[in-house]
Amino acid sequence: MAPGIFAWVQPDGTWWVNNAGAVAGDDGVLIVDTCATEARTRRFLGAVAEATGGAPVRMAVNTHQHGDHCYGNSLLPDDTVVFGHAAMREALLVDPIIDGCPPVWAPVPDWGHVTRRPPTVVFGSELTVHVGTHRVELRHPGHAAHTPGDVVAWLPGERVLFAGDLLFNGLTPMVLMGSVEGALRSLDWLAAFEPEHIVPGHGPLATAAELPEVLAAHERYYRFVLDTARTGRESGLTPLAAAQAADLGEFAGWADAERLVLNLHRAYADAEGGEVDLLAAFGDAMAWHGGPLPTSV
Repeated sequence: MAPGIFAWVQPDGTWWVNNAGAVAGDDGVLIVDTCATEARTRRFLGAVAEATGGAPVRMAVNTHQHGDHCYGNSLLPDDTVVFGHAAMREALLVDPIIDGCPPVWAPVPDWGHVTRRPPTVVFGSELTVHVGTHRVELRHPGHAAHTPGDVVAWLPGERVLFAGDLLFNGLTPMVLMGSVEGALRSLDWLAAFEPEHIVPGHGPLATAAELPEVLAAHERYYRFVLDTARTGRESGLTPLAAAQAADLGEFAGWADAERLVLNLHRAYADAEGGEVDLLAAFGDAMAWHGGPLPTSV
């Protein structure tokens, strides 16, 4: 995207198939996220080595807790310093899915030989690191959005933004473990960076000219979720029933449409002051989809 700044884009960006990146300086490389599986992470790290002439991976940052962005951490060199939000570290330490994926997805993902490796340096709001001449600002939006511990990597000199899963470009966003309202609020925060190059957590890269519509589509979707949840609760419908009654409209063509059910579980819980039952939410998503959720990981 710019000298020494690389994006790793994995089509088609659906369940467990994420984007990542690298920033290379004369003193080594910073990795932005790893991948879900051993095979995909090794392929990514091999590409980084080829692009950077085998420069050492000195640092890494995880944009959030989900395994497609951090299960590959254990394949980084032992002396790589891993950064992340404090909430992200706490979540990864208790994440059971790395130990064996339940049959929610088909085929059931095989992570390969990965082990739990949480960040060793954590922060609450922001932290700046330097990779050669590149300044990399690691920022938290100040509230839960996709998750409680979302982090973006912002390079102000090159105006490159690694947005993590605060952005899903062209496919259905997920806020099951975060906040619909918070995700909505994060859109203005992202726009304020005024980036020239944007790496979403999933989907194709975006330019400055494309970003306004990407953000607007997210806003329309989040408002659709909130409206569907409000109507469903007023009608006494469960999240699954509300999803089944909803017309996806312009969002019907987005991959992973079953995330509507998950997002409604979050919207209901937030409106009612409760907690999300993750097992119930994924069970309802499978019921809406008609079976396990598809993945090509």
